[in-house]
Amino acid sequence: MSSQTLSPSQVRLRASYRNLTLWTLQGWLSMFFLAAGWAKATEPLPTLVELMGWPAQVPLEMVQGLGIAEMTLAVLLLAPLASWRVGRPLMVTAAVGLLGLETVMLGVHAAALDVVPAFTNLALIAVTAPVLWMRAHEVR
Repeated sequence: MSSQTLSPSQVRLRASYRNLTLWTLQGWLSMFFLAAGWAKATEPLPTLVELMGWPAQVPLEMVQGLGIAEMTLAVLLLAPLASWRVGRPLMVTAAVGLLGLETVMLGVHAAALDVVPAFTNLALIAVTAPVLWMRAHEVR
């Protein structure tokens, strides 16, 4: 197996593609959690129970608080758009928070044998984890 040295332009091009990919994933995550959070924060309880099931087992205030937390984390995931120096730590913290939420909800859905929501959370984890890993280890 031979080792190939990349030219500086190839290194910059790969970094640009990686950056574009990460921003795309962050945008998708933000849109998903803004929509999910908005629904949890604004929809009446009977609608939430019909859509998700689990809100019937917890107080409405908890569901609404979770929705507000999801919307806040979604916005913070895009914080570096305003300032990389200030926004990067907020983005990494938001990614950690979202990953924690996704993991807990995966457990909730798996325990209730809700297959589709469990796989949705697995997909969200599969998107959030690389974003967190690569952004946390990024050097600028």
